Amino acid sequence: MEKILLIEDEEKMARMAELELCHEGYTVLKAADGLSGLALAEKDVDLILLDIMLPGLSGLEVLRRLRKNSDVPVILLTARDAVVDKVAGLDAGADDYITKPFAIEELLARIRAALRKQAPRRQSGEGTLSAGPLTLDPARHEVKVNGAAVELTNREFELLHYLMQNKGLVLSRDTLLERVWGYEYPGGANTVDVYIRFLRGKIDEKIGVRLIQTVRGVGYRLTDEN
Repeated sequence: MEKILLIEDEEKMARMAELELCHEGYTVLKAADGLSGLALAEKDVDLILLDIMLPGLSGLEVLRRLRKNSDVPVILLTARDAVVDKVAGLDAGADDYITKPFAIEELLARIRAALRKQAPRRQSGEGTLSAGPLTLDPARHEVKVNGAAVELTNREFELLHYLMQNKGLVLSRDTLLERVWGYEYPGGANTVDVYIRFLRGKIDEKIGVRLIQTVRGVGYRLTDEN
């Protein structure tokens, strides 16, 4: 069964969550502060439950450091209900969030959904993807154009990854928003347009070829060349 890392400083909540997760058959590792959690995250874990408000190192900072070299699913646990906090967490690379207090059934459902989303990539052993002079290595979290590295944020990487997985297909803004940002992302479909512009600025403009095409009234398509 999968191994879950729980980074939560509220002892009672951490213990309750641990008991429920163990009852469901998960192996649970626990940390009560950001630095300890970051150290445990280096172990082979399948999913991380991460509280935003942590002593020493905030949950968002833990997430930012983690995303430099890991794509392990992360679900944020937060007592905050402000849209800005949810957006900050998702843009930092979180896969989902849940607001405390929460029903354990909902948490378990979100864990299952995050693990299902991650499973195909692990099972397929997906290799390097390419489109013209562009390559993307999911395992190394690297993107290159004509062999030169391109620095992308985690969200830009995930968007490009999904486009390349579906090369040649027209993907609607709603589909991209759901698959890359998550079904409860509070932003609108124009978020996709903004990130497409970011990618074009870092990739298309660099090589003088538009790989990411706009299909008017529908969405976007990535091709080998245009």
